[in-house]
Amino acid sequence: MSFAEPARDVQAFVAGLFVYPIKSCAGVSLDQALLLETGLELDRAWMVVNEAGQFVSQRELPRMALIRVQLKTEEMLLRAPGMLTLHVSLDAVEQPTRVRVWRDEVAAFDMGATAAQWFSDFLGQRLRLVRFDPAQPRLSDPRWTGALQGQTQFADGFSVLVLSQASLDELNRRLVSNGHLPVGMERFRPNVVLSGLTANDEDRLDVLHIATEQGAVQLQLVKPCPRCPIPNIDPATALSSPEVGDTLQGYRAHPLMDGAITFGMNAIVLDGVEQFLRVGQAVAADYRF
Repeated sequence: MSFAEPARDVQAFVAGLFVYPIKSCAGVSLDQALLLETGLELDRAWMVVNEAGQFVSQRELPRMALIRVQLKTEEMLLRAPGMLTLHVSLDAVEQPTRVRVWRDEVAAFDMGATAAQWFSDFLGQRLRLVRFDPAQPRLSDPRWTGALQGQTQFADGFSVLVLSQASLDELNRRLVSNGHLPVGMERFRPNVVLSGLTANDEDRLDVLHIATEQGAVQLQLVKPCPRCPIPNIDPATALSSPEVGDTLQGYRAHPLMDGAITFGMNAIVLDGVEQFLRVGQAVAADYRF
């Protein structure tokens, strides 16, 4: 005897999938992505650190936005203006090391002198490229996950960032009405983009149930995503201007985040590890309130 899936409050679709192999460098749009405990495969698996082992990002080095990533079967290719292409193996690492991402000190692997020189030359200071060591799990903040346990690699704190196309459309409507140009989804660095919602509806959703060929994937939305100045940076030029943040400030200050601007929702993986997410898959969810 089989039972039908319960009716949900919201029906949507996966409109986009993105990974950001190197934290704070350009993302890669995918038609499908393997889901791991830590989020989408290869997402924030690498990170750039300074001589003290502290991560660096577009906040301090906006030119990181100009570093483009192309994924191949066995390597990723990195390109940046004025630089030769850097080939980075997906399977090889060098010396173990310790690095810091926000408050967490984690195990990692150094990616060697060639990669270090490439990033140092392009970004103008002594830097190294490191890869996350999955042997030492990095857990999400239990203040937001509660009894659940979320894992991530070098992302700011959670496995998956979810944003709806309608939310971006509403922001662009406000930008254009104030005489500014619309902006692209890449500024907000989501992993999963949903269509079929109303603007900012993701704020109120509980668990996303995504129908895959192998079974249901479940992503628990746990924390509104606070926004730093990175969305002000034009990914095509690495130049920053304040209109995106200023516009969000006018309607996206979140009381649960002490008035911080939020846009999108952080999620952790409840079920569906080793399944493939694909653009076009159906998504159902209930409202939390």
